[in-house]
Amino acid sequence: MTMQNIRPHRLLVGTALAIAVAASAATAQNIRFWTTEEQPDRLAKQEEMAEAFENAMGISVDVIPVSESDLGTRATAAFAAGDLPDVIYHTLQYALPWSDAGILDTDAATDVISGLGADTFSSGALSLAAIDGGYASVPVDGWTQMVVYRKDLFDEMGLEAPTSYENVMAAIAKLHNPPDMYGFVAATKVDENFMSQVLEHVFLANGVSPVDSSGFKALDEKATTEVLDFYKAIAEASPPGELYWKQSRELYFAGQAAMIIWSPFILDELAGLRDSAPPTINDDPTSSELASKTGIVTNFSGPSNPGGAAWGDIRYFGISADADTDAAMKFVMYAMNEGYTNTLAIAPEGKFPVRRGNAENMTAFVDAWSMLPVGVDRKAPLGDLYSQEMIDEIVGGLDVAQRWGVEEGQLALASKIINSQVINRLVREYIDGERDAASTVAELNAELGKIN
Repeated sequence: MTMQNIRPHRLLVGTALAIAVAASAATAQNIRFWTTEEQPDRLAKQEEMAEAFENAMGISVDVIPVSESDLGTRATAAFAAGDLPDVIYHTLQYALPWSDAGILDTDAATDVISGLGADTFSSGALSLAAIDGGYASVPVDGWTQMVVYRKDLFDEMGLEAPTSYENVMAAIAKLHNPPDMYGFVAATKVDENFMSQVLEHVFLANGVSPVDSSGFKALDEKATTEVLDFYKAIAEASPPGELYWKQSRELYFAGQAAMIIWSPFILDELAGLRDSAPPTINDDPTSSELASKTGIVTNFSGPSNPGGAAWGDIRYFGISADADTDAAMKFVMYAMNEGYTNTLAIAPEGKFPVRRGNAENMTAFVDAWSMLPVGVDRKAPLGDLYSQEMIDEIVGGLDVAQRWGVEEGQLALASKIINSQVINRLVREYIDGERDAASTVAELNAELGKIN
């Protein structure tokens, strides 16, 4: 969409934004902004940004915290009452359903993205919210799950980074030496959402999904068997027991694990910046030694999907159907442009920049984000803790971010499948030798096919 295609009353982008500032200052506009970032320190930062926006644009913003668990029901009720807020900061799961329901003004979101420049955004973040002719919402930030690994040991042994099933298995063969060093720490605790998240990542890596555009799709036996065999192998390279995020972090921090799968919220902890989760690889809990020895992989592949995938969680600004549209668009554009570094500063270790830069500097926001301080008990910029290569890998994963059901329009069904924990249970039973791979695939298809 070019600037010439944008409707006249929405010409609030590019150079027109500067013209709008003077006109807006003379009006007494107010908009409401719902945010799920309701922790006190994060709310304070959002209120600071709202105040800066009001000073610049003459439009006041009521920053209203909404619990993430309540967001769906509150939005539905407000829509029925014709009382939606102007802008909603929301999770990926609502983008397409809210677009279909009429809750979102998708034309407004599309115009904002066009004005800021679609080429300045992560392609993956845009594609997850794509609709016919535009976008449901404006991507704000996100993160991708990571394979975290001991790069120093990989380099010593001449191993390739764990970007594929094959490379992971090669590394396990060289590095697994229990109890001193486990090749992997796989999630095996069936009733933990962590196992669901890790398994979806591993299935996506091999191109396996339980849904298509029609609903449930039977799992392909060959590709799913590859997933099962890989997961069994990494489980066998793990300690015994019911394992989830806690053990994987503890063992990696102690220097007893070569690889784990984790979220980027581990990045500040790795560097000794959080007293409640210190590295124990040496006697100094504030040391950044482990961070210096760590590498990460976001795009991960299996034999049936050489291109691989990254498991991503993206957040969006939705402009509602009840909004003061022009004012809402100005707010979103400000938060994604002049105020974008402050938007990311709310929690930089988990808010990767989905808008990389602007027309003048295509890496402006990545560069600024890498220098934002992270940590709890101590602070340091990610750019001081990790190499530029690693920063690029962290941000680059958003270009290939995926989730089951999004592209197919079946996110609701995919979520029910995940939340049922059927996959967790049957994979664990396969790991424990209760049935062979073919029988496990058949049982998965039988049980998942009943979910609707």
